[in-house]
Amino acid sequence: MSDNNDPFQEARARCPIHIGTFQGAKVPMILRLKDVREAAKDTVKYSSDAPLRIPIPSEEEVRTVRQYPLEVDPPVHAEYRKIVEPFFLRPKQPDVLAKIHGLIDSLLTKALEADSIDAVKDFAIPLQSYALTYLLNVPEKEAELWVNWGIHVFKDGDGKSKGTFMETYCNQMFEAAAENPGEDFFSALNQAQFQGRPLTMEEKLGYANIAFAGGRDTIIHTVTRIISYFAENPQELVWLRENPDRITLASEEFFRVFIPLTHIGRVCPVKTDVFGFEVQPDGLVSLCWSSANRDPEVFDQPNEIRLNRKPNPHVAFGFGAHLCLGAHHARAIMRGLIQKLSTRVSNIEILETKELIEKEPDYKRKIGYELLRAKFMKL
Repeated sequence: MSDNNDPFQEARARCPIHIGTFQGAKVPMILRLKDVREAAKDTVKYSSDAPLRIPIPSEEEVRTVRQYPLEVDPPVHAEYRKIVEPFFLRPKQPDVLAKIHGLIDSLLTKALEADSIDAVKDFAIPLQSYALTYLLNVPEKEAELWVNWGIHVFKDGDGKSKGTFMETYCNQMFEAAAENPGEDFFSALNQAQFQGRPLTMEEKLGYANIAFAGGRDTIIHTVTRIISYFAENPQELVWLRENPDRITLASEEFFRVFIPLTHIGRVCPVKTDVFGFEVQPDGLVSLCWSSANRDPEVFDQPNEIRLNRKPNPHVAFGFGAHLCLGAHHARAIMRGLIQKLSTRVSNIEILETKELIEKEPDYKRKIGYELLRAKFMKL
């Protein structure tokens, strides 16, 4: 399957929506950028107050808690978000950014010294896991466990639930932080107040849930897609080496094209007409970020990767009140990765791949890799 496939191209040209089938239900998928952005801002018509149902397919079978602040609506959404926002802004701090760059350097050194690596298991997963310790301000040794969680914390490649081991782990971390408080994520949530009261354990687990699950597979897949792209386009490494001021633009283009999250759900509290499709009360609607990012009314030649594309009003991090908390973290990682690859690597040879394809009744879409064996060559 092409790296740049757009399964919604024909449907988007015909109609503002595509009717998808998810877990046996018909769901209108909003496809065009303007419409997606308007729907994302309208939290009354399209609500996020739907525990376990905002991801599509829903996650009733793989987790037990509402994710905060993702699955609540304004105005309380802003209050919940404010509690953890300082941690998600940490990648903007010079010392945290330096740690991220040092981590990338270390992983690249190992890759360059090895005959080959699996860029998923040996590079992307450790990068995501150790970088998360910097975000949450916990000891690096915690990442030794997180690395073993694989690409997704909720399910394996066959889609079957791994169980609630992550919630058990987080419970233990909250208990340990209560006994020995510090400046870490778990201690901060133990001490946090919401509307004059302490957070409940369900709320704290909901925050932890989004921290560990929300940015895991998305970062892992984006890292491996970037590595694969440079393997196929080594001249772009040369171009970025000669034009380092274009790294930020390049990273935004990768986010636009390689977005691992196809879409996210919203629930209509009342019967709602969605571009001619009648959604029943409590019915689901899809905001299709990946389709919106290929809208030819906004992006010239949207299936082309242009590392100097500007402007680039993509919605890879969502839009509106629920703009992704982890956007700064993801950007810090990808910009650092591109900078280090362009200055330390001459070529990347792909030796073996196993693609991860999202397969739904109405479309197939390449998300990333389960295996990406590659040889990195020094500059």
